[in-house]
Amino acid sequence: MSAVHSLRPRRRLFGLLAVVTASGITAATVFVMSNQASAVKAPAGTACAAVHVITARASTERPGEGITAAMVSRVVGTSKQTVSRASVDYPATLTDYARSSGQGVSALTSQLTAQVQQCPDQKIVLAGYSQGAHVVLDVLGGGGGVGLGSATPPLAASVASHVTAVATFGDPRHVVGQPFDVGTSTRNGRFPRSGAQLKVLAGFADRIQTFCDSGDTFCDSGVSTITHLSYMNRYRDDAADFVLGKVGG
Repeated sequence: MSAVHSLRPRRRLFGLLAVVTASGITAATVFVMSNQASAVKAPAGTACAAVHVITARASTERPGEGITAAMVSRVVGTSKQTVSRASVDYPATLTDYARSSGQGVSALTSQLTAQVQQCPDQKIVLAGYSQGAHVVLDVLGGGGGVGLGSATPPLAASVASHVTAVATFGDPRHVVGQPFDVGTSTRNGRFPRSGAQLKVLAGFADRIQTFCDSGDTFCDSGVSTITHLSYMNRYRDDAADFVLGKVGG
C-alpha cells in the first residue's frame, strides 16, 4: 500500500540485518533502528502524487521501508511537491537468498508496472538497501547469474522511462568503476553484475547513485558489518538531495 506521508515519525520499527559471506550466512546478526513516517491523506482531488517513492528493504528487516525510511522521509519533508511512498512486498530472507531476491525482482517489476499504469504522469523514485538495492538494480538492468538463478530481463523501456531517480546502499552486486558509483569502495561485491547487465544500467547512469564504502561486507566483499549498516548516517542527506534534484525539488 502507498500513501502521501508527512515527515514526522509516529513510530519506530526495529529491523534485523544479518550478513552474508561468500559461503552463506554468518552467525552475526545486528539490530538496526528505522523510522517510519505517519500516513496522511492526499490533498483533495489528487488521485496521484507528483512523485512516488518505492523502497525495497534490506535482508531480514520487517516489512516496510526499513532503515531507508530515513532518506525517504527527508525527501518527503523537503520536497515542494506531493510525494507518496510504498514498499516492496518480498521475503527479504537470507536463508534462500537467490529465491528471495528473485521474488523481490518479480514483485517490484509488477508493482512498478501497475503504478505507471495507474499514474502515468508520476515521477518514480526507487530506493533500496542491501538485498533491496540488489532487487532495485536487477529490475532496471536485468538479474540472475552465477549463484542467483536464471537470468531475468531488464524492465520494459515503456515503464523504465518513468523512473526519475534511484538511490541504493550496500548493493551486494556492486561493481567498481561504474559511472553511478558513490563512496570509497575499491572491490566488487559478493555477486557482481555481468557486463551485459552493467551496460543496461549505464543507460540510467544520470538517474542512479549507488553508495558503497570500503570494507562493507556485502558490496565491497569486506569484513565490516558496521560499514554496511550505517549508510544512513553518512549519506542520507546526500542521497535525498540527489533525489530531490532529479524530481525537481
